[in-house]
Amino acid sequence: MILRQILRLSSLFRSAVSVHLRRNIGLSAIVFNKAKELDPVQKLFLDKIREYNTKSKQAGGPVDAGPDFQKDMNESLARLQRAYGEGDLTKFPEFKFEEPKFEETPK
Repeated sequence: MILRQILRLSSLFRSAVSVHLRRNIGLSAIVFNKAKELDPVQKLFLDKIREYNTKSKQAGGPVDAGPDFQKDMNESLARLQRAYGEGDLTKFPEFKFEEPKFEETPK
């Protein structure tokens, strides 16, 4: 009886260890992939994303957006303000939730 319990616990322990090892091997494969040199297309893609990120931080908005973009943006905002009312539509709205007032009724 004790032998059966030991064997059952050892099989549970073995399955838990195998799951843990599979997860760690899967994660370590990702880490080792990042450490290796990327293929040229991936490297070019990441370089362009980083370049765009620095340009957008310097410009404070969209990069290489001409007057057409600004004109379309203003028209869209005007259309939305006509449809939904006044307010700054470039910011996320602030919601205020009030606590409901419950009244106790005598029984």
